[in-house]
Amino acid sequence: MNITQEKIDNLNAVVKIKISPEDYTEKVDKTIKEQAKKSTLPGFRKGMVPAAHIKKMYGRSILVETINALLSENLNKFLTENKVEILGQPVPVVDNTKDFKWDGTDDFEFDYEIGLAPAVEVNITAKDKFTQYNVKADDETLASRIKNIRRSYGKMTNPEVSADDDVLYAELAQLSPDGSVFEGGITNTGSIRLDQVKDKAILKSLIGLKKDAVLELDLQKALGNNQAVIAKLLNIGEDEAKDLQSKFQVTVKNINRLEESDLNQEFFDKIFGEGIVTDEAGFTAKITEEIEGMFKQDADRKLQNDMYTQLTENVKMDLPDEFLRKWLKATNEKLSDAELEEGYNDFAKNLKWTLIENKIIKDNSIEIKYEDVFQTAKQRLDAQFRMYSPAPMPEDQLSQYTATFLQEKDNANRIFEEVKAIKVFEYIQSVATLDQKDIAYNKFQELVESV
Repeated sequence: MNITQEKIDNLNAVVKIKISPEDYTEKVDKTIKEQAKKSTLPGFRKGMVPAAHIKKMYGRSILVETINALLSENLNKFLTENKVEILGQPVPVVDNTKDFKWDGTDDFEFDYEIGLAPAVEVNITAKDKFTQYNVKADDETLASRIKNIRRSYGKMTNPEVSADDDVLYAELAQLSPDGSVFEGGITNTGSIRLDQVKDKAILKSLIGLKKDAVLELDLQKALGNNQAVIAKLLNIGEDEAKDLQSKFQVTVKNINRLEESDLNQEFFDKIFGEGIVTDEAGFTAKITEEIEGMFKQDADRKLQNDMYTQLTENVKMDLPDEFLRKWLKATNEKLSDAELEEGYNDFAKNLKWTLIENKIIKDNSIEIKYEDVFQTAKQRLDAQFRMYSPAPMPEDQLSQYTATFLQEKDNANRIFEEVKAIKVFEYIQSVATLDQKDIAYNKFQELVESV
């Protein structure tokens, strides 16, 4: 077998593989003999099928499989041993002029296009500047979080008249264009959460209602065309909810209100543990600390995104764009030319960042250990659980959840890539200049949304 690489330019090359009969005959014969021993065919005892019979029936397909295996194994081995850094995967060159007999006498030659990784130079110094935001809890955000926690530990009541944030338990019936109930139309009994009503005029009409009140409601307008919420309310599919234009008759059957828990010692102990918080000021301080901890993650993401954007713009490198487009089409048969062009720039930008990451890791001998992956996964799971309850999960139980979570290959790979990015960003922060800036959360949100 002969494998050579012909360089077209700094970013493109062709690998040529020549395979002669002496490279594959022994493997083909061995496979035929093994299959003969295992085959069960009419007229032959099991294991007594002549190899010549198997060769006649399956020799061509066995030869094709053998050649494919040789190509895959030796192409990868060649690239590894010769330290050829490629982007994507080799793409076979289709040559319709070659006409192989596939009878065991062919000298095969196959060509593969490869895209070569460009040389990358990443020089980060104190001259590289980024803004690190210290996000503070504004009054509105803090009040909303406190309200949600108090309601989570509150009790359900049934007031006579509806008010903000109540839930209307109601019968809903689809209406015809003339305003009458549509016979055979959609009917259901469900809960309308007033905090999900987006239209201010409609929300005003739903406040002050009593039991047995009847009104007409445009669900699409009321719920901001949220098909998931509408589908759940009416017990229909989301596709049907998306296209629904009818108004509905709403008959209020009950009004539900979740009262906020009192700020007393029993409440404080339930959330934080016995005696840790003893008054409202301590409670507010704890909640402020908790949400500003969550804001820090948002600020870190903003900083990381700024680093990503600046470095992918400033680190100059060329990519084998024509080859990469060809490879993307070859590996995604349903990808249209329009979709390819629309998404290619983002793909190329992400690929550039991967090359920058790898260069920083290599140049600075950055290690990624299993303990780093485990602790990061543990933090992510802890944050998810705290969305439902501020009380922390027991340490041993959280560790058990984390170990189970990482047994899934996709989860482990995703967290590994996250840790890899974190390590790179930590290195950049240690070298670049970070300008500290305090900012209220609502202003920070405006800043993020404006980008």
